[in-house]
Amino acid sequence: MKTMKKLIVTMCMTALLPLAFAQSAPPPRVNPAEAKNHLGETAVVCGKVVDTKTSRYGIAGRGKPVTFDLDQPEPNPVFYFVTFGAQPGGPEEALAAYKDKRVCVTGKIRTQAGVPFIMADDRSLIKLQAENK
Repeated sequence: MKTMKKLIVTMCMTALLPLAFAQSAPPPRVNPAEAKNHLGETAVVCGKVVDTKTSRYGIAGRGKPVTFDLDQPEPNPVFYFVTFGAQPGGPEEALAAYKDKRVCVTGKIRTQAGVPFIMADDRSLIKLQAENK
């Protein structure tokens, strides 16, 4: 009986061992124009901030939403991300951090009015990218 229990435990451990060492694959990296092909997926979208907009109204505890268009500005944007300009730096701090810079933003790609976007609630999801990439 003990041998049978050991055998069952050994088989279960052997079957579960690959799961213990499995690492989830990093999200795919896509350019802003390709983001529309990845709706509903988590991805890393990299491009140059070419236009910004700050909402007139803020959201309690978050500050004013700031929108950053990547690669293509209004009236024909291909992708944008939204983050918040919380106090004390306010939206000016977010604008200074990313305006006219190359960035990569990670998150779930959604769409609004046919334009894909990522809601970057946490600014750690936005990384500056070297200009030559």
